[in-house]
Amino acid sequence: MFAVRKAQDMGLDLILIAPTAEPPVAKAMDYGQWQYENKKKQHEAKRKQHIIQVKEIKFRPNTDDHDYDFKKNHAIRFLKEGNRVKAVVQFRGREIAHVDIGKKLLLRFAADLVTVGTIEGQPRLEGRNAHVLLSPLKTVTPHPRIPHPRLRRRHKKISRSKPISTNQRPALRTLPCGIRPIRDRVFGCLKAVQLRPSR
Repeated sequence: MFAVRKAQDMGLDLILIAPTAEPPVAKAMDYGQWQYENKKKQHEAKRKQHIIQVKEIKFRPNTDDHDYDFKKNHAIRFLKEGNRVKAVVQFRGREIAHVDIGKKLLLRFAADLVTVGTIEGQPRLEGRNAHVLLSPLKTVTPHPRIPHPRLRRRHKKISRSKPISTNQRPALRTLPCGIRPIRDRVFGCLKAVQLRPSR
């Protein structure tokens, strides 16, 4: 009750963050703002996640080489996108007598995709269809190496500490009447100074 009273005095709402914890965790904040932040976090998490789909590619026992290559290229694209591929050989009519041809086709397909995917088990026959599942290879992306901020600062200091040669310095010419412009140390602007006459 003390926490509720204190939150009301502050003009805020008391929100239970972890009600199952011992003791329960509560936070005094604006309820509308908390809802907005929660919704935003969920939206970000949804946007970042990739839903893995199972893409199905159908063959026949007598599929031609050109059609085979065309479907193989589709499978490569699906695996590179991070989806699983299910290759299916459909047998119709008396083709069911030649199941071995369909299984050889599936094994050839899996062997051709060994660079981008791994086979999940051997080809299986279910009814009039033989199928095999392929999943994408797990690739580890190396993190880009970012130099430490102190090292970057030190590098900048070294580059700044190089002395300027006399050739690089801008020449300040003397104006008529013995007036010479010099750079003001405080403001960095040029100002005219009267030179003392030589004795």
